Amino acid sequence: MSSQPQTPFLEQWLTTRSGSTTAAKATAKTTARAIIQAWTALRDSLQSPIPQPLPLHHLQTLVNSQSSLHVAQPQASLLLHLLQSKSISPTSLPLLSTLLYTWLRKSANPTSTIIDSALQTLSDSHLDSFSPEVLLLLGAISFAPSASHNTKTRCLDMMARILAPEKGKLRAEPRVLAGIGYALSSSVDASCVEILDSLFRIWGKGEGCVAHGLMVLYLFDWVVSNLIGFGCLDKMRVLVLECFGSVKEHYASFAVFMAAVGVLRALERRGVGSDFTRVRECVVGRIEGLVSGLVSRVSRFGYNDNDEGDSAEEDRLLLRCVALGLARTVAISGHSALFVSLALALLSEIFPLPRLYRSVFERSRGLGGVDVKEIREHLDGVLFKDAGAVTAVLCSQYVVADEENKNVVENLVWEYSRDVYFGHRQAAVMLKGEKVELLEGLEKVAESAFLMVVVFALAVTKHKLNSNFAQEIQMDVSLKILVSFSCVEYFRHVRLPEYMETIRKVVAGVKNEDACTSFVNSMPSYADLTNGPDQKTNYLWSKDEVQTARILFYLRVIPTFVECLPSLVFRNMVVPTMFLYMEHPNGKVARASHSVFVGFMTMGKDSEKNDEVSLKEQLVFHYVQRSLLGYPGITPFEGMASGVVGIVQHLPAGSPAIFYCIHSLVEKANQLCSEVFTYEADAWKKWQGEPEPSKKLMDLLLRLVFLVDIQVLPDLMKLLAQLITKLPQDAQNIVLNELYSQVADSDDVVRKPTLVSWLQSLAYLCTKATNQNAVNRKSESEDNRTLASIADPLNSGRTTARL
Repeated sequence: MSSQPQTPFLEQWLTTRSGSTTAAKATAKTTARAIIQAWTALRDSLQSPIPQPLPLHHLQTLVNSQSSLHVAQPQASLLLHLLQSKSISPTSLPLLSTLLYTWLRKSANPTSTIIDSALQTLSDSHLDSFSPEVLLLLGAISFAPSASHNTKTRCLDMMARILAPEKGKLRAEPRVLAGIGYALSSSVDASCVEILDSLFRIWGKGEGCVAHGLMVLYLFDWVVSNLIGFGCLDKMRVLVLECFGSVKEHYASFAVFMAAVGVLRALERRGVGSDFTRVRECVVGRIEGLVSGLVSRVSRFGYNDNDEGDSAEEDRLLLRCVALGLARTVAISGHSALFVSLALALLSEIFPLPRLYRSVFERSRGLGGVDVKEIREHLDGVLFKDAGAVTAVLCSQYVVADEENKNVVENLVWEYSRDVYFGHRQAAVMLKGEKVELLEGLEKVAESAFLMVVVFALAVTKHKLNSNFAQEIQMDVSLKILVSFSCVEYFRHVRLPEYMETIRKVVAGVKNEDACTSFVNSMPSYADLTNGPDQKTNYLWSKDEVQTARILFYLRVIPTFVECLPSLVFRNMVVPTMFLYMEHPNGKVARASHSVFVGFMTMGKDSEKNDEVSLKEQLVFHYVQRSLLGYPGITPFEGMASGVVGIVQHLPAGSPAIFYCIHSLVEKANQLCSEVFTYEADAWKKWQGEPEPSKKLMDLLLRLVFLVDIQVLPDLMKLLAQLITKLPQDAQNIVLNELYSQVADSDDVVRKPTLVSWLQSLAYLCTKATNQNAVNRKSESEDNRTLASIADPLNSGRTTARL
């Protein structure tokens, strides 16, 4: 980023760089005709034989056109005469100073005679009438190449007297800072130390803001670049050593820090050599000293500090400036304080969610607190917009930090994630349906915080999940990252490559019994899940989206290492949550619960004693009941189907649990079919299109014919036959045709002969059941002809596949 302003006016460039929302002066509405008329009116007022007050509105018209205004030498002479007139007032002096400043900055070679006359006039008459515009003009005169050495010296002496502490309090506005910047960039070093001292005295206790800090940063970047470019190296050394060589208690620490960063930016961009080694060391030493003191004060309370007062506000401002300053320069060093301060700035100032949640809760109790406007201002602020750059610097500093401070920052981030989860869960329950805008604002901050946590976690995994660290350390890091990700899962709205890469790395590190048990034990208990964070509000667990997102994360991760999980832990910790969330109205969540059950059923571990009923078989009875009770309303068919397949394929052959599962499925299918065909005669037509619940269940039963073990198969065929024969004839045709096709395509040489015989018998039974009323009224010969047609399926009305 270039340090040179894109406008001749330094104050406007500083305002832009600081991210200030102050609008620039409007120039579009000022027409050329209005400008001409204004110049004419000023000339007429000067030539009038009777002294007249200066037409202020015409002066204001010209000032409003500053960006596009061209001031030639004759017009500059006119302004000088007006400045020297007896009719000048304190109100017109700032306007005339601004117009002379415009001429000075836009003119390629301003006349030294006019400069000297203007300076003399200000010195004789108007030095006590201080205004930012006068200071800005004096600074521009000291910076003008055409001004003489004597003129510049006089100008700087005047500025030093104006800026003296006894003259009164200065305002930290762009025009004052720009005037000082011009003076510090002057080729003359007179009064340089005094002016510099006045600059850092502008801010008192508890004063200043981020915009001021950024203006100071870019101001010193601009000043040092100019001094190096103009060859004023001695002045630059004096300026730097005076500013950063020793600690001055009356200096505003945030301004000193940002000035130091500005100097470093200029030195880096200019690529200065060894001649400036001492200068650089002095600046870096001051930066590290300021940040070390800050970290020692702030780290006593952590990022969640609620301290107030002027000193606390000063530290908070310095912390913000540290983040913004380090994001605007290359890595200064691997100093531990810089690394820790960046983490504290991110957690407490850029993403101050714990503090915001506390404020929301205070507001709910009528104690004031944050509102939508404050959240919106934070989102629009330069601090929040630079979150990505600050996070990148944090990760780069992590690489070079020592292990002790790595651990400190890691623990801060993991603790922060948990605090965000509990805080946002309570805030969401409290604000849901009432203060939607406030909740949305908090979520926008949290979404960016999620990105920070993910990017930082990836940096941690790249560093620690390798052979250089012991398995215990790798496991501990993996567990902490997984728990942290579960806490911020609610804010994951986009698919991030960094997120997926981190998950793959850390899940691979959780592959032993202790690690799996620790992860599962970090999951909220059943009591925590079903009881709200605030007992004063009506709470329904299935409506708690923040909690649901966290549990969904656990449900997705647990199947990846369920074979390493002790059965006792699975039964006590996982099973209650798994069955609870099978009843969640969100199909994605319910399917994840079924996947956990399937993962447990399909694992190869068999640690149960032979004389005891296995945990798997115990769970089947409750699983089938819970699933079928919620089908088709809540239970997703795909999840239940995967669970049923897991049951029949991974329980011991002939297990009572499998028989129970089959009987329950047939009973449920019989119930659904009875309801469908009782109230809708043509319901079978829906079976030919998109399957509806009863048809899906029937298809699952048909599929099980080829999956259950041989001991269970006869019972399943008997139950299926009873179910199919109760269907209407058209529905029977559909089911039988599907069975014909499946049996014909089967390569199972063991069960296929049995199925062929069963299917032929089933076809006969279906025809017999359909025509039994007619059979009672027909003769035996007619019945024989019917049986003959059944024996030859090609002569019947059914479409069958060749078996």
